[in-house]
Amino acid sequence: MQTNMRREIDETPEAAARLLDSSVDALKAAGAALRAKDPAFLVTIARGSSDHAALFLKYAIELTAGRPVASLGPSLASIYGANLKLGGAAAIAISQSGKSPDIVAMAQSATRAGAVSIALTNTVPSPIAEACTHPLDILAGPELAVAATKSYVNSIVAGLAVLGEWTGDAALKRAVADLPNQFAKAVKLDWQDFAADLGEAESLYVLGRGPALAIASEAALKFKETSGMHAEAYSSAEVLHGPVALVGAKFPVLALAARDAAEASVVESADGMSTKGAVVHVTSARAQKAKRLPFVETGHPITDALTLILPFYGFVESWSRSRGLDPDAPASLKKVTETR
Repeated sequence: MQTNMRREIDETPEAAARLLDSSVDALKAAGAALRAKDPAFLVTIARGSSDHAALFLKYAIELTAGRPVASLGPSLASIYGANLKLGGAAAIAISQSGKSPDIVAMAQSATRAGAVSIALTNTVPSPIAEACTHPLDILAGPELAVAATKSYVNSIVAGLAVLGEWTGDAALKRAVADLPNQFAKAVKLDWQDFAADLGEAESLYVLGRGPALAIASEAALKFKETSGMHAEAYSSAEVLHGPVALVGAKFPVLALAARDAAEASVVESADGMSTKGAVVHVTSARAQKAKRLPFVETGHPITDALTLILPFYGFVESWSRSRGLDPDAPASLKKVTETR
């Protein structure tokens, strides 16, 4: 019987197409607001998978618009009552449910401080939509599995579409428009070779760099959520500053490389760990020692990284079931988490 999680993974291409087709005016308006504001910097407000989407957008914005992006701890507003000087900034708040009190409080604070605030949410109307000057419905559709998949992807697609409108970057805009087609290819990729090498391991590393580090962070979370398996995400550079000491014979590593300026660095780390006896799988044809996983080439370095999450989602859903678990309903978790 097909799980909700698998069904929702397969719905991602359609969800992305729906967003891009139905929200043209709203996406353009948010981009125009950023152009008019010309923010000196941006901040993001999110938790969980939404925070990993925010990390992806941080790299995309810094690489494309040249503006620094910082992640704000929502407790600054909800617990500490801090008043940040955000008059010259823009804020991006991401929440699938749109109602976590701490996310809403931080978004409200940013808006009051004068930031152009954009909400990316799968629930409109919602408190987060009301808290921001530009609420955007990501139109992922109902998501029943506890672990977010298509809502994570559509949050990023919406953010990239706004970024394209803001900067006028023609290459990015073309790449975003083509994402539904690229996603349709990516959901069909098979990463089950990695399952055979996980064996009885209880822990693993997921590596990435740049936008792919955000994908690695999301992948590590999904291992924990759906499979009860300890996974840590690291930059392929940062892992060498200490954590690599744990990597020995048969230690599993998943290295996520996009076709971008960081690919060589990720592959170098992956091959290096393979020489230590680790079992390393990498999404690159450049690997010499690490095992290669299939990937989709989108023709753009930013969207290339995003497509990596879909074959991973398919893999981890299957891996969870192979361990006798239900990826739709992980233990001790619920769909909407409200924190203060």
